Amino acid sequence: MFELKPLSLHENYQNTVIKDMKAYVFPGQGAQFVGMGKELYEMNVQAKNLFEQANEILGFRITDLMFNGTDEDLRQTKVTQPAVFLHSVILALTQQQFKPAMVAGHSLGEFSALVASGAISFEDGVRLVSERALAMQAACDANPGTMAAIISLADDVVEEVCASVKEGVVVAANYNCPGQLVISGDEVAIDKACEILKNEKNAKRALKLSVGGAFHSPLMEPARARLEKAIAVTEFKTPICPIYQNVDAEAHTDPAEIKENLIKQLTSPVRWTQSVQNMIAAGATEFVALGPGKVLQGLITKINRDVVVA
Repeated sequence: MFELKPLSLHENYQNTVIKDMKAYVFPGQGAQFVGMGKELYEMNVQAKNLFEQANEILGFRITDLMFNGTDEDLRQTKVTQPAVFLHSVILALTQQQFKPAMVAGHSLGEFSALVASGAISFEDGVRLVSERALAMQAACDANPGTMAAIISLADDVVEEVCASVKEGVVVAANYNCPGQLVISGDEVAIDKACEILKNEKNAKRALKLSVGGAFHSPLMEPARARLEKAIAVTEFKTPICPIYQNVDAEAHTDPAEIKENLIKQLTSPVRWTQSVQNMIAAGATEFVALGPGKVLQGLITKINRDVVVA
C-alpha cells in the first residue's frame, strides 16, 4: 500500500519550506490530452507502479486510454477526472524535490492536492475521484445545465446579475482571475444572464462553455450527496503543509475541516482568485503547477504578475 506520511516523507522539509516558500498547484478537468503521463510511466518505476495500481482500483486500464486513446476517449467522465488526477498526483509523488510550503487545486485539482500533501492516501484519492466523476455524470443526466465564461467585468457585477435572474438557477461558479468569472446553472438562466451581462453590463465576452453540466452550482446537489457518503468513510490525516481549499480560499490543516470543505465543494464556487491571493499573502513567492496543460500558470500570472510561476 502506497501512502504519504506527514513530514517524515521529506528530508529537511521544514527548512526547505522556510527558505523557498513554494506553492504547488494542481489543475482541474479540461486540461487532459492524449499521451499525458506516458513518458512518466515509461521512465519511472515508481510512477509505473502507481499507474498500474490505479488501473486495478478503477477496474479498467485507464493508462491505455491516456497514452494511446483518442480525444473522445478522454472526454468520457469516468476517464477525464481520474486521468488528470493521476497525471498530477504521480508527478508530485515521484519528485524528490516536492517540498511544498502550501498546496491548492482548482476544482478536481483539490483532490490531487490532498493526496500530494498526505491528507488522503493515493488509493483513497483514486477511489474518491472515480466516485466523483460518476456522481457528477449522474447529476448532469438528472439536472441538465451548462456554464459560461464572463470576461472583463467585476465579480460583484456578475454576482448581482446572477441574483437578479428569475428564469432558473444561475450562480457564480469559478472565480478564476480578475475579470474572468464562470457562471453555472440552468441553460435558460445562463442564456438570460449572458444577455444582460453582454448587452447591459458591457461584458467583453459572455461565452457558453462546452461542458457536460452545471458544475459548482446547486444542480450538483445529487452528486454532492453521493460523494459525501464516500468521503465520510475515507480516512483524512493532517497534511504536510496547509491546503487552501476551494470553498473558502483559506488554509486548512485540520482533517475534520478539510473533510467538511471537500463535501461542500461540488455545490460551491471555486474561489481560485482568492486562494492565490491568500497564498501570496501567506508568503508564497513561487507557484509550481503539476499536471497537464498551462491553464493555472496563466491564471496565476493574471492574478499577480510579481510572483514566479513554473
